[in-house]
Amino acid sequence: MSPEPFPGLRAYLAGRFGPEAREASIEPLGGGGSGVKEGGYGVPYAVRWKAPAGPRALVLETVRPGAFGHEDRSDRAALVLRAYDEYAGLPRHVAAVDVGAFREDGPVGLVGTHEFFVLTEFAGGAPYADDFERVAAAERAEPLDFHRAETLADYLATIHAKPASHPSWYRRRLRELTGSGECLAGVADSYPASVGGFWDAGLLEEVERLALRWRYRLRDRSDRLRTIHGDFHPWNILFRAGTDFTVLDRSRGALGDPADDVAALAINYLFYALRTRGAFEGPFAALFHAFWDCYAGRSGDADLARVIAPHFAFRALVVANPLWYPKESEAVRRGLFRFLLSVLEAPAFEPARIANYLARTAP
Repeated sequence: MSPEPFPGLRAYLAGRFGPEAREASIEPLGGGGSGVKEGGYGVPYAVRWKAPAGPRALVLETVRPGAFGHEDRSDRAALVLRAYDEYAGLPRHVAAVDVGAFREDGPVGLVGTHEFFVLTEFAGGAPYADDFERVAAAERAEPLDFHRAETLADYLATIHAKPASHPSWYRRRLRELTGSGECLAGVADSYPASVGGFWDAGLLEEVERLALRWRYRLRDRSDRLRTIHGDFHPWNILFRAGTDFTVLDRSRGALGDPADDVAALAINYLFYALRTRGAFEGPFAALFHAFWDCYAGRSGDADLARVIAPHFAFRALVVANPLWYPKESEAVRRGLFRFLLSVLEAPAFEPARIANYLARTAP
């Protein structure tokens, strides 16, 4: 039996799921992928045991103290409670089965507790990030890669289809996009001091200044409020055979602008094009256009290009950050900054002009 990372966890499992769970194995769960992306907000644990009905597997997730607006216990508790409340409302999302907190002698009800946790079903499959690594290694995309990109575009168009109504959520999401610990402001604060590099406080300030202009440009577009995932990147998508997939870790609220989800995935095609070709060309450029064109056609979102700029800026700032992606070259990081500054400065995003965005001379 593996060591118990949290005192009393197996006793809690036995009380919640039956005595067989007292023999559960509890192991850190790797994030998959190639190690391109490092770090995270916590370490998930795979919890497995033999139940009378057959093998049972769950995932236990906590949030570690730290930056990105996670300094206080109440910050971390909010993330866990939101996860439990909202995972069930999204098609194909892994199911949450319990939520609770730890105290010194084990998991219990909430009074007198310490850190919070959410327990989900275990979903099999490989992170979509593995596909990016395979395409990069082969220097070509297979038909399945295009099918998967289009399947994901279709999925987003489906969950984004029905307008949502809430008096303040759209403005809140825009406010958090530019100012919260997990979004633009928090990610900018997490950049290390640049020693011989190209970024400095002035450049990060310029990104935030331009993004803030977009907040005031978009704050009355509550007509765009939809059901969204909120963190739709390749490490939160698990593919099995063909185009069968499950999504993980819905974040920051059930409602928002569809541009959030589109930018979260699309930026990764650009990122890998820069990593592999040093330019927006090759298989990842083709996959970007396949995803974008399919989503645009399926969703009918005529305003997407006119609202996506601050969402692209946030996601580009993440993938350019040495904290999250420590192995990238300065050339890749510069390309991402050139892209995000260009889209923030333009009145609307134009997919046909991505090469022009990257050709600017600064930074």
